[in-house]
Amino acid sequence: MANTLSLLLHLLIILTIFHPSHSSTDAFIYAGCSQIKYSPGSPYESNLDSLLSSLVNSATYSSYNKYSISGSTQQDIINGIYQCRGDLSMPDCATCVARAVSQLAPLCAQTCGGAVQLEGCFVKYDNTSFIGDEDKTVVMKKCAPAVGYDPAVMGRRDAVLASLGSAGGLYRVGGSGDVEGVAQCVGDLSNGKCQDCLTEAIGRLKNDCGGAVFGDMFLAKCYARYSTSGAHAYATSHHGDHDEAEKTFAIIVGLLAGVALIIIFLTFMRKAFGRNGK
Repeated sequence: MANTLSLLLHLLIILTIFHPSHSSTDAFIYAGCSQIKYSPGSPYESNLDSLLSSLVNSATYSSYNKYSISGSTQQDIINGIYQCRGDLSMPDCATCVARAVSQLAPLCAQTCGGAVQLEGCFVKYDNTSFIGDEDKTVVMKKCAPAVGYDPAVMGRRDAVLASLGSAGGLYRVGGSGDVEGVAQCVGDLSNGKCQDCLTEAIGRLKNDCGGAVFGDMFLAKCYARYSTSGAHAYATSHHGDHDEAEKTFAIIVGLLAGVALIIIFLTFMRKAFGRNGK
């Protein structure tokens, strides 16, 4: 009986280890750090620790939030923000933000400002005011090598980008045949500023990447991306698969737990009848 229970325990451990995770959302895209540094043990460092903890905690229940922490002097004020990709579940959002925050320390050691963009989320902090401000600075651009211009595919690409530009909301997805696209603004932008930022990003993406099979254009407060023929997956269409995997995992764990309870009950009954027989 002990061997049976041990086997069930090992099965549960194996299922937990191989439980599907969205590691793709943690993929690194870019990071940036300010030149100004703070002193170790300073009030700014304490405020930064408090800010980053608030961002991580907030990501467990909200896909976007912003914080400002004041200090005894102007130099101790710090602002922070995070934004998860619009299709992420809250557990995936929280995991991504925690991973992004953990990368800020080694990437931007003792700097008064830092930002990191992962596949599924964006985190930024700074001692200067930036929340609510539009910023169309290009922070990362990536275009795949052109492998021959296909007018039909590029026509669909242009149509998808146009649909992203005309759609409303901070998070936008579109597709046509083998072409998919995604765009998003940081949540502190107004609708007008978001539209202006995305118009800039989409225009640059189309012009700079030409006939590339995929392209990414990240501005400081928004981004636009496209992929053709599965050249680059953004995981925007796999949310249902993730939900199904969660359901399957829960069902299997439930069945194993049920079997374990039955075995324990039968063992108890066997011992009880054994004592009565004596």
